[in-house]
Amino acid sequence: MDYGWILLLFGIGFIGSLISGMVGIGGSIIKYPMLLYIPPALGFAAFTAHEVSAISAVQVFFATLSGMMAFRKGGYINKSLVIIMGGTIVVGSFIGGYGSKLLSDSFINITYAVLALVAAVMMFLPKKGQEDMDFGKVKFNKPVAAIFAAIIGVVSGIVGAAGAFITVPVMLVILKIPTRVAIASSLAITFISSIGSTAGKVAGGHMLLIPSIVMVVASTIAAPIGAKVSKKLNPKLLQWILAGLIVATTVKIWMDILGK
Repeated sequence: MDYGWILLLFGIGFIGSLISGMVGIGGSIIKYPMLLYIPPALGFAAFTAHEVSAISAVQVFFATLSGMMAFRKGGYINKSLVIIMGGTIVVGSFIGGYGSKLLSDSFINITYAVLALVAAVMMFLPKKGQEDMDFGKVKFNKPVAAIFAAIIGVVSGIVGAAGAFITVPVMLVILKIPTRVAIASSLAITFISSIGSTAGKVAGGHMLLIPSIVMVVASTIAAPIGAKVSKKLNPKLLQWILAGLIVATTVKIWMDILGK
């Protein structure tokens, strides 16, 4: 067994999950390109897009579970939002996760790049969420939330991302959810979504056991730390951290796609 390879995977999983706990995403927005580019750059065997998306799906499941548990006592998770968006996103994510076996690596990468580009644009649109409102009285358009969740589920299930990096911008820009509520609730919704995408990837036959286990261990350790750090940061800072990560990843992926 190559312990250098194991250590590299652990490092990728730890860094990605630490950030995911801070900004309320499953971490795939960061770990997808890291798993795709870093191993071959350091002389290790490259993962295919199918393998990366499968590893990401399993890791997201445990990362969001750990992060959600850290947030559960803060009162920020909106149960109505989680039930409505979680119920439709899990169906969509299973369809996307299972159906991805019929797609090429290039199509999966392009799907990821489009998702990241949309998320990047949305992060810079004007937001009218009321950050100081009573978190127990948050209101939102339920049909719109359900429709967006279903769509996000399908496309994010394809790349094993569970959709948090697009779900959070949708909550902030379209549903006008306060930042802390959006971040905490997105972890719960992403956890539910990851159940569907993971099941779809397993059924599709792309799961890699050892890399998945290493990433899960790293996620379980790092995600709760990130969630605790998040509670001490300014909501605007959290938005800019998320926006910066999305923009950087979008630029890299599209440069590679257009450069082929």
